[in-house]
Amino acid sequence: MDIRRLQAFVKIIDLGSISRAADLLNIAQPALSQQLAALESAFRQKLVIRSKSGVTPTIAGSVLYRHVQILSKQFDRAMVEITQGAGPLVGKVSVGLSPYSAGSTLSVELLRRIREELPGIILHLTESFDDIYSELVMTGRLDMAVIHGSGPMKGVSFTPLMKEEFFLLAPQALTIPHDGDNTVQLADITDIPLLVPPKHNFVRKAIDMAFMRKGLEPKIVAEIEALTTLQGAIQEGIGSTILPWSVASRIAVEDQSRIYALRNPVISENVSLCIPELVPETEASVAVRERLIDLARAMASSRNWPGTQAST
Repeated sequence: MDIRRLQAFVKIIDLGSISRAADLLNIAQPALSQQLAALESAFRQKLVIRSKSGVTPTIAGSVLYRHVQILSKQFDRAMVEITQGAGPLVGKVSVGLSPYSAGSTLSVELLRRIREELPGIILHLTESFDDIYSELVMTGRLDMAVIHGSGPMKGVSFTPLMKEEFFLLAPQALTIPHDGDNTVQLADITDIPLLVPPKHNFVRKAIDMAFMRKGLEPKIVAEIEALTTLQGAIQEGIGSTILPWSVASRIAVEDQSRIYALRNPVISENVSLCIPELVPETEASVAVRERLIDLARAMASSRNWPGTQAST
């Protein structure tokens, strides 16, 4: 089985078009179609569905796509390790960091530590609201990811890092009933306009669940997936939001916004490191993983992060 033929299949699926994949790979379209036909013959399965809008994978095609992603990454890793020999740790390690979690707060410190201790490793860091990191980890497109949740999930394994409490971040000028220690009851903020992530986001799910269990209805006025926009909207008094301290403290602006602890109930979510079950780790990815876990647990154990508790 030719690895290049399999990689061409991945490119067809990624682009959703045989002609576009042929152009990108600098292969004649008939030749690429023949490669696809050869794969379908070898696996005795139809791998794609052709239509006027392009091509989409069949169930068998989706399975092959996932396995080829893993094989391709392993092939690239083998090339790096064999050519570099027994020298210092080298290679690229990709880490996904959930934007609304403590993971995004760890990014700069992780980058600094890898540059100082493992300069031969190229660290690829990504924060994206659009990607489902667990799927990217499962298919080998990411080596690991810091995400909300603790599994279980087929194809990936979870290492608990911490539990984060959520806080209310509101405009400074907004009058909110609160205790002397800046504690707010959930029932007292049902009339406050809220700016929150979309429903598929773990933070949003935790918020919705907390209100539902209390028989309350939040006043959601916008769904925002951009921290800069969220920060500006709160400064302008358009609304408030509910976030972990690690994120709320980053976008709070002195004299323009204020952070309150939430009670009755406390809203919290687990943060875990997600790695693939089927893709063997390289020495480089193991080294990065160990340092990421150390940083996360040190952060959770420090007194600088209210509402954060290290997992055991």
